[in-house]
Amino acid sequence: MTEQKQTYDPATIEPKWQQFWLEHKVFRAKNPGDPGFDPKQPKFYALDMFPYPSAAGLHVGHPEGYTATDIVSRWKRAKGFNVLHPMGWDAFGLPAEQYAIQTNTHPAKTTAANVDTFRDQLQRLGFSYDWDREISTADPAYFRWTQWIWKQLHARGLAYESNAPVWWCEALGTVLANDEVINGKSERGDHPCERRPLRQWVLKITEYAERLLSELNTLDWSESLKTMQREWIGKSEGAEIDFDVAGHEGTKIRVFTTRPDTLFGASFMVLSPEHPLVAAITTAAQRGAVEAYQKAAASKSEMERTDLAKDKSGVWTGAYAQNPLYPANDPRGRIPVWIADYVIVTYGTGAIMAVPAGDERDFAFAQKFGIAIPGIFAPKSGDAEKDAKIAQGQLCCTDEVPYAAHCRTADGSLSLAGLSLAEGKRAAIDWLVKRGRGEAKITYKLRDWLFSRQRYWGEPFPVLHTQDGVELVPDAQLPVLLPHMDDFKPGGVPESPLIRAKDWVATKDSKGRPAQREINTMPGAAGSSWYFLRFCDPQNANEFCSKAASDYWLPVDLYVGGTEHAVGHLLYSRFWTKVLHDAGRVTVKEPFHKLYNQGMIQAFAYEDARGAVVAMKDTKEQGDDVVHATTGEKLKRIVTKMSKRYGNVINPDDVVSEYGADTLRLYEMYMGPLADSKPWNPKDVPGVFRFLQRSWRLCVPEYAENGKLHAHLGTDRPDDAEIEKALHRTIHKVDGDIERLAFNTAIAAMMIFVNDATKAMDRLSRSQMLRYAQILQPFAPHVAEELWQRLGGQGLLARAPWPKVDPAMLVDDEVEMAVQVLGKVRGRITVPTEAANDVVLAAARQAVASYLEGKTIAKEIVVPKKLVNFVVK
Repeated sequence: MTEQKQTYDPATIEPKWQQFWLEHKVFRAKNPGDPGFDPKQPKFYALDMFPYPSAAGLHVGHPEGYTATDIVSRWKRAKGFNVLHPMGWDAFGLPAEQYAIQTNTHPAKTTAANVDTFRDQLQRLGFSYDWDREISTADPAYFRWTQWIWKQLHARGLAYESNAPVWWCEALGTVLANDEVINGKSERGDHPCERRPLRQWVLKITEYAERLLSELNTLDWSESLKTMQREWIGKSEGAEIDFDVAGHEGTKIRVFTTRPDTLFGASFMVLSPEHPLVAAITTAAQRGAVEAYQKAAASKSEMERTDLAKDKSGVWTGAYAQNPLYPANDPRGRIPVWIADYVIVTYGTGAIMAVPAGDERDFAFAQKFGIAIPGIFAPKSGDAEKDAKIAQGQLCCTDEVPYAAHCRTADGSLSLAGLSLAEGKRAAIDWLVKRGRGEAKITYKLRDWLFSRQRYWGEPFPVLHTQDGVELVPDAQLPVLLPHMDDFKPGGVPESPLIRAKDWVATKDSKGRPAQREINTMPGAAGSSWYFLRFCDPQNANEFCSKAASDYWLPVDLYVGGTEHAVGHLLYSRFWTKVLHDAGRVTVKEPFHKLYNQGMIQAFAYEDARGAVVAMKDTKEQGDDVVHATTGEKLKRIVTKMSKRYGNVINPDDVVSEYGADTLRLYEMYMGPLADSKPWNPKDVPGVFRFLQRSWRLCVPEYAENGKLHAHLGTDRPDDAEIEKALHRTIHKVDGDIERLAFNTAIAAMMIFVNDATKAMDRLSRSQMLRYAQILQPFAPHVAEELWQRLGGQGLLARAPWPKVDPAMLVDDEVEMAVQVLGKVRGRITVPTEAANDVVLAAARQAVASYLEGKTIAKEIVVPKKLVNFVVK
């Protein structure tokens, strides 16, 4: 045969292996009961946060986390694990419906087309997914079980209807959950939102607040992520206290406080503008101001309202309350009642007692509005001036300091002077409880989950509204399907467009009487709250997941995704899992054992002297600089999020077309630590491609008959000792780095090996190149599989075991040591690793003989395998 150039050509290699893996179901995971299932084989469940299939397709941020889990999945298979690595689609929800409206196409069609695009893109990247387990939350076979799980929540008293104030977004035509509203605007689309009372289905996640908090401690998650969940749940321990309202007999304002011991310093009260008592206690003189303030507060987000840095605002209702520590005739007990937007109706009781001497926000409020600030502390810090100001209420004190002597009731039944903080809290609570004016209480910042959307594209509720109230659709009639609607746009009113599907809405109840279907749909988070369970048993038509499958696969061993889901999806998934555990449906209490957040892939952009970002199309390179293409102004390089506006969005398809999927995978892992955000640099991509070319060239000569290797790799020649040691160390390094998800350093180690092996190419053995292909495979599976086949590897590389490391190969025969004289390095020696001290000292004296000449050695210090130090006179 004629010799021809054997170029590394990913465009030929990669489709070949992708098709083979897919057709032969190479990455199919085995469930208990499947043919060939081995109960002794350890399992590993690697999961990506599944994507919403947008029309834009994949961006380069998607493959970062997906590549990380794929590397670990391939490595675990090589280590002998039965690996579940699935992929599916978060297909219901607002984004899909908004795109359908923009394109005037039914969301079922746009979603199906987008899923096809995503699937094709992912398969082009060589991810080792078990495609037989592919699911979509919009598939009736899937959301049948979403509806079924919701029924279990309802049966356990965890789903109820409410008319509480909710976030209404007119532009999106739906209610949004608290975590979907940022600074009064929708997270998606940045549309204005306002608070409105609407009939909603709500899930009682607060019932699980304590378990969601305490069971975080069992998880292998970052502390920062655990802290985000703890703060969102927001546990507070203290007391609820009742204050009588003057002039309104029988009316009490109940407050929650974590510091009942500071009740002596309560000089005013604040109600949330939405508090139900506001209208009843507001005087006629103050009504206009109060109503205007309520209207203004309704347009603000909770973040805006509770921002500590914002200017304090509020309005007096004209009413007074009575501090229970003081008798009715004591003026200290008569305190004004205000409303202010920094108090939230759904947190605690929606009312607070304000103690300006012990709370910075209350202090600022009291100072602004001229409200009394009684001192309640007697600090003894040694700073007499500061202590005096705190004692007189001129400074706020939030530290634990002694109580003032006057912190006592008139009859002496409660006296705090001399007590510690814990003792003071306990004494105050006991006093209140004994007199029926309060009780010990634990509260949570977490609110129940608003679970209704006034949109079309979502799971229908299995609910009928009948003459007798709510009736649930029987299991045998699930799934409740959406009606086909050509006009599914929101109507601009807080009502679902499903109301227009009259033939669908009108139905019969179980007694044959007229009834109406629920017209709200479930939120996008419904399907994503349990998809990890369905992946365990996706073809099961009889239950959402068999107990055997969930017991075997759960919890997820590695879950990778972004931090943006810290208090939404992750909290909801944990809640649903705990409910299903309590119902006896799953054994685990937590769905995700190890969670890892990958950093964001950013991009370079350029700004001019004014700080304005210049679109990439308006820039050009000029020598080592980048300048404005029109004005020639030198531009400053910055790092930003990828944006169409800036023209710096990277399409992974373009990278694959030019360099191949293996290069894309390697580059994204080589950019830096997985958890860090880092900018995409197109100038670095060719370097990774060249590394793969050099790996190829170690086996394949530039010119040869098609499929031929270097001649010396055609036989089983002995392994070169020097290369063998380097290879064992590389295998050991890559093995440990994958375990730690330190993929960038693993790739660096392989690059070093390839550089060293290239210099000694004629000494390489076939055995060594086979083992190199094995450690390259998790990162660059296509080229590794191709080299394995050409080298005559046994079977498929994707199923080959991980190469073993000889510990003896990790030990150096010789070690280099620094030689110091009076602590300064004056020379270096190379000695046998296990050399005795006298041998080391002899070599060291010879190395620094000129520095020791004419001096007396007072002391010789040997730090084994590191250094020798001579102390001389």
